Amino acid sequence: MKDRVSFPLREGDYSRQAHCDLPAGSFEREIGKDGFFGPASHMYHRHPPTGWSHWEGPLRPRALDTGKLPTMGPSPWNAAPLLYNDRLRVRLWHCQNAMDHLVRNGDGDDCLFVHRGHGMLYCDYGRLPFTEGDYLVLPRATSWRIEPAEPVTLLMIEATHGSYRLADRGPAGRHAIFDPGVLEHPHIDDAFARQAEAPGEWQVKLKAREQLNTITYPFNPLDAIGWKGDLTVLRLNWRDIRPLMSHRYHLPPSAHSTWVADDFVICTFVPRPMESDPGALKVPFFHNNDDYDEVIFYHQGNFFSRDNIDAGMITWHPCGFTHGPHPRALAAGSQSSRRETDEVAVMIDSRQPLNLADLPPGVENADYVNSWQGKT
Repeated sequence: MKDRVSFPLREGDYSRQAHCDLPAGSFEREIGKDGFFGPASHMYHRHPPTGWSHWEGPLRPRALDTGKLPTMGPSPWNAAPLLYNDRLRVRLWHCQNAMDHLVRNGDGDDCLFVHRGHGMLYCDYGRLPFTEGDYLVLPRATSWRIEPAEPVTLLMIEATHGSYRLADRGPAGRHAIFDPGVLEHPHIDDAFARQAEAPGEWQVKLKAREQLNTITYPFNPLDAIGWKGDLTVLRLNWRDIRPLMSHRYHLPPSAHSTWVADDFVICTFVPRPMESDPGALKVPFFHNNDDYDEVIFYHQGNFFSRDNIDAGMITWHPCGFTHGPHPRALAAGSQSSRRETDEVAVMIDSRQPLNLADLPPGVENADYVNSWQGKT
């Protein structure tokens, strides 16, 4: 990691350090490039940059209540994409019972975040237990199924035509945030062997080129007796993430990067100590999202920067407008005596603009848009 020294220009009243010691009565707005990695300027305003009184047009911030989605079928492919572009598909799927077929994604790697439930994943590479809060990263064209021990809710993030990689930790080193030693992989054990021996036909539902194919075998194709290599399914739980922290400076979302794919990144916000310096911001700073669409899935905890948000909801901030903490959250954050955050959320920053699928009535939460104006 190398970066040339540069001296930013200055005009009027400003803070010498971003996100700290703001001019009295001002609101900071970051205008940046390349998702917090490129050049940036910081503006200091008299009014909150999100204090609009009315919004017309399709770019308004959205909140989706996934609890109001209709009942889904027994296959992950029954869950239609909620948000999508050429590089990314976001689905949410509820699984009540053991899958009686296999699925395979020929369009890209899958990242499954376990929002609720626990059970067993069976795949080409063996058997892997999973529980609430796990990421399961499956390489493209991996055959898999799950047997839930209780109902399971999965956030499914497809890296269309791409693969998942680890983020570059820079000076913090490759063991920062989480040591690769905490990653788990499937094992070929007695339980895996027993499930392969069950007689009967098995179907593999292959999604490729956004078309569904059904391949029937007279045996269970999850019948490997061994394997070797450096490509496999991975498991990571958010509780194994040890976030970067600064008691004197509010770190940007990029510091919480977990998985990197082509044209998007997945970040995980986990409990951490609050900034303790009196001059440091305690809530996310206002910023222009001009290069990336931002999607946040709220897993659990107190989502202190947002109003009208419950666990399991999804917010979408299209690129091209300023966003940041809601008015009540901003006021509470400036007076907060909390010592630690307790929220857990998954954020997806997509360089390509996302499209919103046709949703059933009631899924979109209008109160979320109103709360930006302090009306609720």
